[in-house]
Amino acid sequence: MYPIDFFFRAAEQYPDRVALDAPEGQVTYARLAADVRALAAALQDLDPAPQTRVALCAGNSSRHILALLAVLASGKIWVPLNYRSTAREIGRILDATEPSIVIVDAAGEPLVPAGVGQRISLGPDATGTAVDTLLARGAGREPLRHALPREATQAIKFTGGTTGLPKGVMQPYHAWNAGIINQITSWGLTPDDRYVVAAPVTHGTGTYLLPVLASGGAHVLLDAATPAAITAAFRERGGTLSFMPPTLIYMIMAQPGVSRADFPRLRNLIYGGAPMPPEKIERARAFFGPVLGTTYGQTEAPQIVTVLRPADLETPANRASVGRVTWLSDVAIMAPDGALLPRGEIGEVVVHGDLVMSGYWRLPEKTAETIVDGWLHTGDTGLIDTRGYLFLKDRLRDVIITGGFNVYPVDVENALSAHPAVYECSVFGLPDDKWGEAVHAAVQFHPGATADADALKAHVRALLGPVATPKQFHIHASLPRSPVGKVLKNAVRDAALKETS
Repeated sequence: MYPIDFFFRAAEQYPDRVALDAPEGQVTYARLAADVRALAAALQDLDPAPQTRVALCAGNSSRHILALLAVLASGKIWVPLNYRSTAREIGRILDATEPSIVIVDAAGEPLVPAGVGQRISLGPDATGTAVDTLLARGAGREPLRHALPREATQAIKFTGGTTGLPKGVMQPYHAWNAGIINQITSWGLTPDDRYVVAAPVTHGTGTYLLPVLASGGAHVLLDAATPAAITAAFRERGGTLSFMPPTLIYMIMAQPGVSRADFPRLRNLIYGGAPMPPEKIERARAFFGPVLGTTYGQTEAPQIVTVLRPADLETPANRASVGRVTWLSDVAIMAPDGALLPRGEIGEVVVHGDLVMSGYWRLPEKTAETIVDGWLHTGDTGLIDTRGYLFLKDRLRDVIITGGFNVYPVDVENALSAHPAVYECSVFGLPDDKWGEAVHAAVQFHPGATADADALKAHVRALLGPVATPKQFHIHASLPRSPVGKVLKNAVRDAALKETS
């Protein structure tokens, strides 16, 4: 069974139900299924080979979801491109994956250089073949069904990498199938569910797309993912669940005059992409009711290695946890020597089973470092208690999770180092009430040189975009160093923490 089959089977069962509820109108399962088949057949006309890459750069919309489903139905590999990224970063992903087809909307159009793949436009104003033309060309046709194994790649998602080769995570069919099954069972999805699309489809929201459709539910799309628009979707359009980063949840709670009454049908509010401290969990539960939940995973083991359901959060001791392991995978704690540790001991979190990636795109050595004897090394440290609940303690890797997005310090450090005034720098995350973590940078200038914070921010923003741009800079006459001259990141971070506390 392929991931797209979850949708097609639901379309047979619920042909007249609404699958997509967007500002521009509603789309039934029957209509969406017919359009997905037509567009998939047209994509195969453009490139008949299976498992070639199709890059998709667009904002949240019905057309975006249609295109994504068509890519899956065509037997090709989805390469999501974040339209909030920079042309430079998107260019690196395109260079790495060499897509035969690129699909864009008005937001994605200026980020994708000309001459990369055969271009398809989701809207009427961009260049390339209009999607309406392809829908007419494929109308009434069935796409060819390729005989692909469960290890075939369904998506290549990038974890970062503005320096050197970016890391493209190859997510196989079996990982998607396992994720779909676990989302449905973990959240008890039904045909009455209406998922409010608050976060980008290219990120965490994408993992909820097929589970909701497989259950006969609807995706509620918005004009803009503002706190007011999200609240209105729950209040006026029957929203029952959503996934969003904690920072967005805090912004919704901070709106004047908004209360639990504005979320009459909400039953699953799933936070992820950043930790939520226990005290914030208590505040959110007091505001929304007993509907909060979370999952733990990463791009290499998508989204739902463990799940913490609303019922689990009734027990205060669980509020620092990320839940218990889901079906079709194993999670364990490993010592540095590779031995699996008993319950209650701290070590590296490792994952085995259907959710694990195939590897990194064209990076076999990095793959071999990350998957050892079938165990995915997550780079996170934690423990599993006697009841099976996973508690994360720290990260072995330096990744900063800010507002639900991953920022890699080495990328920001290299960007900052390209500024003519910067001699050396160290980038790290500090706890932040709004973003979960905020990006900070400690900077040492060249002798006689200087630059203000606004100039440094503008420099990084131009190279990496707003998410990776440091929120605050800490200027040092000389960065603290080890006896061999290496910058002591822990000392730099501790000094910044004292400065900001």
